[in-house]
Parts: sequence; C-alpha cells; structure tokens
Amino acid sequence: MSTSSSRRPKRPASWVDFLVSFRWVLIVPVVLPLSFIFYQWIRWRALLRCVLYGAPSEEKHQRAVKKVQERVRARRPGRDGLICTARKPWLEVSMRNSEHKRSHRFEVDLSHLTTIVWVDTERKIMKCEPMVCMSEASAKVFGFGLAPQVLPELDDLTVGGCINGYGIEGTSHLFGLFADSCVAYELVLADGSLVRATADNEYSDLFHAVPWSHGSIGLLVGAEIKLTPIKDYMKVTYTPVTGDLDEIAKRFQESFQVPADGGQDKVPDFIESALFSDTTAVISTGKYASREEAMKKGNVINEIGWWYKPWFYTIMQSALKRGKFVEYVPSRQYHHRHTRSLYWEGALLIPFGNHPLFRFFLGWLMPPKVSLLKLTMTDSLRNYYTERHACQDMLIPARKVPEAIKFVHETFETYPLWMCPHRLPKRRMGTMLDCEPEYEKNMEPGDTEEAQMWTDIGIWTVPLPVLRNEVWNGVEATKSMEKWLRDNRSYQCLYAVSEQSEEEFWQMFDRTLYDAVRKKYGAEHNFMSVYYKISKAKKGQVPRYSNSAISNKTK
Repeated sequence: MSTSSSRRPKRPASWVDFLVSFRWVLIVPVVLPLSFIFYQWIRWRALLRCVLYGAPSEEKHQRAVKKVQERVRARRPGRDGLICTARKPWLEVSMRNSEHKRSHRFEVDLSHLTTIVWVDTERKIMKCEPMVCMSEASAKVFGFGLAPQVLPELDDLTVGGCINGYGIEGTSHLFGLFADSCVAYELVLADGSLVRATADNEYSDLFHAVPWSHGSIGLLVGAEIKLTPIKDYMKVTYTPVTGDLDEIAKRFQESFQVPADGGQDKVPDFIESALFSDTTAVISTGKYASREEAMKKGNVINEIGWWYKPWFYTIMQSALKRGKFVEYVPSRQYHHRHTRSLYWEGALLIPFGNHPLFRFFLGWLMPPKVSLLKLTMTDSLRNYYTERHACQDMLIPARKVPEAIKFVHETFETYPLWMCPHRLPKRRMGTMLDCEPEYEKNMEPGDTEEAQMWTDIGIWTVPLPVLRNEVWNGVEATKSMEKWLRDNRSYQCLYAVSEQSEEEFWQMFDRTLYDAVRKKYGAEHNFMSVYYKISKAKKGQVPRYSNSAISNKTK
C-alpha cells in the first residue's frame, strides 16, 4: 500500500520552505513566552474574579447577558451590518482566515462571558458561559470526582466553539460529540430576547439546530453540560497493530464493540487510535481506576502532565517497539494529554521540542498558543499551509473506516493519522448532522436503535509527498476529500478550510431544520449564514439582507 515517491514529480524548493523550517526561531523566544503568560491568565482569572467581585452566581450571569441583549437591541437593521461576535480572527483556533470578519458587520462582544456559573453535583450538570476553556471546565469539577462527559483535549478550545462548531474526545463513543452532552442552551436572538432551549421545551427546534450553526442562529450566552463520575486514575492500555490498512481498520472497529457476553462495563471509557504508517498503528484505550488500584505493587504510574515528560503520542508510538503495555495516568493529566504537543503538530513547529533537554529546560513553556501562531503568519505562510499542509477532520460511519483510511492514504499520505469513534444520535428532524437513513436495518458493531457509531479521522500534519519535495496540492486534496465525503454521506468538520461551493456544502449537510429555524426566529435577515461564515471566499460589503438571497440559491 505504500505510496512510491515516483508517483509525483519533484517540486523546486522555495524561500517559504526555508522560512517554515526555521519558524522555531520566532516561536521559541517570542511565541512561547507570550503563550505561557496567556495560559497563566486563563488559569488564574476565575480566582482573580472571585477575589475582586465575589463568587459567580446566576444573578451575575444574567447581568452579563443583559449587556449582550442591550448591544443587539441597539443595532439599526436598516443601516448596520449583519450580527457576528467581536472576537478577532487571529484569536480563533480555526485555521480559516474568518473572511466574514472583513465584511460590513455589527459586532457583539462576548469576551466577558468567561464564567462557570454553577455546578450541580447531585444532578451532575454544570452551567458555563461560552468563553470558558476546556482547562477551566476540568479544573472546576475534577475535585468533585466529576468531568464533562466530553472534554476535548486541547486546553484552548471553548465551550461556545465546541457547541457552535465541533468538539470530540476519547469518550465520544459513549456520549457523542460535545454538543450531545448539553442539556440546555441560552441564546440571545436577533430581536435581543433571551431564550432557554432544551430538547423538550417550546424551543426544542432551536436546541437541535444550534450545533454546527457557527453562531448563525443566535448568540450563545450559556450552556448546561452533563457531567460523569470519574476516578483518580486512568488505566491506559497501548496496543500495537501491524498489517495492512484493512487489518488496522478491523482491529480499530473491535475496540468499541460490546463483548459477546453483553458486558457493557468492559467497553473502555476512552478510545483513540494513531496510525503511524500505512502498516502500523497503536490503539489506546482507557478505563478509570481508583488510587488504590493504581498504587498496587507492580503497576506503573506515569504522570504525563509534567513538562519534562515525553509527548503523549510518542508514548503511544513506543508500543510499536515495546509491544502491548499498561500504565496508570492521573485522570486530569490524561484528559489533557494532547495539549502540550498539539497532538503531533508541535513537532512541526519546534522540531527538537520532544528532545529531553528542551523538555526539561523549556518544556514548561509549551504549548504555543494557536492564535499567536496565526498572528505571526504572513500571507505567504498562510498560502503555504493551505497548499502544503493538511488540517482536516472527516466524520464517517464507522463501517466505512477501511475505505476511508485507504482514501486518505492515497490523497493525503499523512502520518500520524488520528481516529476516534463517536456516537451519533438519531435525529430524523432535518438537523445538519444525522445518522445514515435506515441504518437500523443492518446495524454494525457499536450501533444501537438510538444512535449509530461513527468515526473521526483527523488529518493534521505535513503530507509525506511534501516532505519528499514532491508536487502536492492541498487545495485539490481538500476538494477531493469533500467530494468523497459527499459521495459517502459523511461530513467535513467546519473549523477547517472548506473548498466547497454553497451548492456542494448543502449537498453534504441537511438544511431543513437550519433554514426553518433561521426563518422562525428572525435570524435570516440579521445573522450571517453558516456557509457565509465558513467560506474562504473574499468578503466585501455585505448587502443588508444578503443572506436570504444567498441561502435561497440552492433550494
């Protein structure tokens, strides 16, 4: 299956290649210290707020929301632009340039909504404002022996981003995507009114339409999130797999199957896999364990959260030489296991970042903040990453994993390649994401009557053809991927750069509920459409009511 370098012609080296190779010259002395300061601010801001203003409360939250309502009501529909948040494009984790922020627009500031309003340990629910980061969410509830059901690994991700956009974790085979763990959303609508939407109240249509809408229906100002009980440690098992891609896919699919004896308790709490080549992979599974179990004689405890420890993906990769092994990791450290190295992207930014000397002396500065990396990029660098770097996620039915990873190998040839199974609840109400029609008639491993098992394939690194100095075009590869997804009734995650036309976009996603809700709640002429927001097309002056014309083109 290995792709020969003779398949593609060689490309001449350019000065941008040189610039990319030595980005660390700017990153290490400038970006890393600034990133460290930023992360310390995030770490301590909740405590500082309590000291200055007292403990969070529902009353304080509602006062903060009123500022958003007043701002929205101050908009003049006949003169001001369409509504969007005031967050600067470089602050977003997304790789897109957020061209919609260059248009005539009416900005609403949500930067003050950074509070965890309350935690209900009896009902196992927490209420967060949209700018709360994943690191803050875990720090707040781990002391109660609880964790969000789905806690995406990167500290930088926010609650609002994971709901309006996309969030996944190693627990998603049990709980679904991040939005599937939410029980209520608070939204400020186009007229400035505040509503609380749940799955079974009068705003249930709004509740089901918000995920993946990218703030094009209303402004998310609060979310209630389910929590799950945890233990002090994670028993992590690293299982190497060798063989062709069919064998790797088979072993991966077996990892989330319920055993024949029906022992659901034997299904791991965490599952992820990394393909390190087209013939080697490691499946990592985690099961919560008590402190007493972890401390038993003969068990190995690995506190991977310390700055001087090897990056997590390299621990996974070591199983290819060591064979299958087991270790115990403190639970919170495990939940944030990919943050320090940004999965494996850190090795591209700082090639010597995992060297023991660097980790020991400067590892405490990691990771570089993605937004600061974006801020230091020139147009030439942005174009380089679009054309010669892959950063995409494909959501596919789990049964299609074998053909999907073969396609990715032929089109991208990127390794490591991440795979994470996730449960997709059956909606049948025209949501943007839904299970395959009638999948219940021929259920595959992991499927139930209520949900279908899907898989995220994360493609994030420099493709091997680029490293071999061969011609490889990222734009064409992305277009090819998007066509494959449309043909296979699968989805592209919208944080990434999309090359789809609007017609192609709505062939991939179901617009039925989305359009109905935008019209019903007044978003159609007041908020930018989701395609407009994620499209890479250059934006100029947005006509006053442009989105109705835009969204009607493909009906």
